[in-house]
Amino acid sequence: MKRLLLSALLALGMATPALAHRGHDGLTVVEIDGVSGAVRVEHRFAAHDVEPALVSIAPEAQPSLDDPAAVAALEDHLAARFRLNIDGRTVALTRTATDLAGDNIRIRFTGQVPPGSSANQITVDLDFFPGVHDDQEQQVNIRSAGVTRTLVFRPGDAARSVRLQP
Repeated sequence: MKRLLLSALLALGMATPALAHRGHDGLTVVEIDGVSGAVRVEHRFAAHDVEPALVSIAPEAQPSLDDPAAVAALEDHLAARFRLNIDGRTVALTRTATDLAGDNIRIRFTGQVPPGSSANQITVDLDFFPGVHDDQEQQVNIRSAGVTRTLVFRPGDAARSVRLQP
């Protein structure tokens, strides 16, 4: 009886890590400074969600964030697959920083609100890691002047828009 109980507890303990992380997700934060017009975009992921994607987005590199070529390919992937429009005009984004700390990945980009825009109608289009995680979910928080709006994207979703002011 003790042996059966011990075996059951051991099996349960081994299953726990597999149950701990069922989905694949990320967070993107877009901050728009209404005074200066500065736009900051930060993409946040868990390394264990990103590394399997490196096989397809960085086929010539090691599928590890320890490989600078893989990190560069990830940065290029995010830059190409995240599109931001403000009031119908494309915002050009430039990568400014990449932080890899343990299982946390943060990649930041900056841009500028297009001249003459009111920064009211924000459109986001993204498709990260296609074909890698069917359950990938990317939450996008858009902040400006004390207002935050949230969009959620799943594989294959079309661009989405929000208004920051009523």
